[in-house]
Amino acid sequence: MVFNDLFLVFVMIIGYIFSTVMENYFILYIVVAFSIISSFISYWWSDKIVLKMSDAKLIKFEDNKELYRIVENLCITAGLPLPKIYIINDTAPNAFATGRDPEHAVVAVTSGLLQKLERNELEGVIAHELSHIGNRDILLATVVTVLVGVIVLLADWFRRWTFWGGGRRSGDDNNSGQIKLIIMIVAIILSILAPLFAYLMQFAISRKREFAADADGALLTRYPEGLASALEKISADTEPLEVANRATAHMYIASPFEGKRDGRAKKRFFARAFMTHPPVEERIAALRGINL
Repeated sequence: MVFNDLFLVFVMIIGYIFSTVMENYFILYIVVAFSIISSFISYWWSDKIVLKMSDAKLIKFEDNKELYRIVENLCITAGLPLPKIYIINDTAPNAFATGRDPEHAVVAVTSGLLQKLERNELEGVIAHELSHIGNRDILLATVVTVLVGVIVLLADWFRRWTFWGGGRRSGDDNNSGQIKLIIMIVAIILSILAPLFAYLMQFAISRKREFAADADGALLTRYPEGLASALEKISADTEPLEVANRATAHMYIASPFEGKRDGRAKKRFFARAFMTHPPVEERIAALRGINL
């Protein structure tokens, strides 16, 4: 949770600087309150929103006994309660987990994943998603997403305030006026760069948690090759994931967008910085380097 703490500090610093320049500390209180309220809403309803956006359908044991048994057996091994299981009617292979805690978790897989993977590969994918649940990565991702939104809104608000003449004061002495001008310039630069840094932090957190879930998933199944092989198939599949969008792409086990691009882009630093997932080849290499 260190990343999360740093993110909160980052939000407070940005809010403090903007409120100082605007000479209205009530703005900082608004930022804090908005962050808390947004986090509360996301904590309780984010899973329902994502499932609705993905057009996922809840299944029971009778609907897909093999999938149900795989999830159930892995949950017993991991010591986790059985999550609700959803299927997304999409031919592209992919999966994600959501929910505010292990007791209210969801695992969703596409119909394409069930059709195109072998059993041991499917077990690897499910183990990866259960690891996200056990590590509470879903809650972390939700909070970080909310904080990024707060920073973007705050930066946009400040730019609009300066555009319409905010902060222009007369009657200040030269020294005071120069200090205020410097602070104003710093705040304007921050209003431009803060959203960029916020997104970079969000993507870095997402990539770090994917590596951790890969390792934990491999330990859960005791067969790293299953997940490695599944990632190869998912990344090599050319069918687009129709239900995915930029808001939900980071939740899937493999990006529904980045995997379809020219692989050379993943070697460039700038392109890698904006990836929601680590390069698949690096994840596969890490998995195949695990000795159990």
